[in-house]
Amino acid sequence: MKILVTGYKGQLGYDVVNEAHARQIEAVGVDIDEMDITNAQQVHDVITAGAYDAVVHCAAWTAVDKAEDMVDVVRKVNAEGTKNIVEVCRQLDIPVMYFSTDYVFNGQGTIPWKEYDHREPLNVYGQTKYEGELAVESYPKHFIIRISWVFGKNGNNFIKTMLRLGKERGAVSVVNDQIGMVTYTYDLARLVVDMIQTQAYGTYHATNSGDFISWYDFACEIFKQAGMDVKVTPVDSSAFPVKAVRPKNSRMNQSELDDHGFERLPHWKDALARYLDELKG
Repeated sequence: MKILVTGYKGQLGYDVVNEAHARQIEAVGVDIDEMDITNAQQVHDVITAGAYDAVVHCAAWTAVDKAEDMVDVVRKVNAEGTKNIVEVCRQLDIPVMYFSTDYVFNGQGTIPWKEYDHREPLNVYGQTKYEGELAVESYPKHFIIRISWVFGKNGNNFIKTMLRLGKERGAVSVVNDQIGMVTYTYDLARLVVDMIQTQAYGTYHATNSGDFISWYDFACEIFKQAGMDVKVTPVDSSAFPVKAVRPKNSRMNQSELDDHGFERLPHWKDALARYLDELKG
């Protein structure tokens, strides 16, 4: 099998390519320099020339607050760029896998979102990812995997920010009214490579396992496992005004994984421990 992975320089794309290679599966990673997903002709030429069996589409605009001021640009990447990829996959009759977010829901309540619940995005990022989902859903041979609170080796993430602020200040304030679950890209990549080799098309939620947590809970565990004496103060979201509205409820039901026989990702505390070890290395 030969797969094309977009967004190779990002946290997830990097891990997907490495996981595929570890299993002796040919995977080619591309980023904007090799294939600008907003350029339909370039997308067509690159995918067609590579004779791929599937496309794993990790590339996306993920700067949530900046998106509020750059609607057209973000839509071009998350919606139109995704549509460009889907159209080529349709022409070649090969599967496409797309990564989305709990931000496609309205973020209210306390009940975990089910895979086919009504979508009602709260902000520009969520809206454009929703539009990307619609493009993917128009083609039968698709996988949509919704994830949340992502961390991995490449790029910035909440863990790296907490470790930096903890060292600099010795104390942090973290919101405790946004509830959800983290997703370690190394763990997710294993599921991705498993899934892309099947025909179990559809929409899935995939985060690490364990009881749902707040960002405050996560920060406390980060410092505990890192052996850092940092004071963590829980605060309401109103303490950190941001341009883009954040969901209070990021809980996601993962029953579709179970129903299709896929193994859930490991417990989030275990994932954090392994990630902290990776950062040391």
